[in-house]
Amino acid sequence: MKKFILAFVFLIGLSATAQTSKELVGKWQLVKWTKKGKEKSIQDKFKTDQVFQVFKENGDFESVIGDESHKAKWKLSSDNSQLTIISVILPVVFTVDYFDSTKRTITNPQVGTFEYKKVSN
Repeated sequence: MKKFILAFVFLIGLSATAQTSKELVGKWQLVKWTKKGKEKSIQDKFKTDQVFQVFKENGDFESVIGDESHKAKWKLSSDNSQLTIISVILPVVFTVDYFDSTKRTITNPQVGTFEYKKVSN
């Protein structure tokens, strides 16, 4: 019976892992930014509240801030715990704190914690 339960838990874990990359594909809007425990103003920093991350199935990534757009690549670690955005200059690694089909929270020690909501394209 223990083996059956362990196998069931393992299969559930595999199915959750398999969905994560697929669920990441789409457009995400930044809704909250926290650094060193203090909430930062998205509007003050970016001069707009229209701050998005767009993930495509082929690994292409686009950062959209108002009218500006920057292209990069993305990859998710095999255990879905780290998201890496690879720009021309260098990769930026985020820890995935929380992630479901509509909400995502990621953290990088240098830039802070970002909460996103998924929006329709």
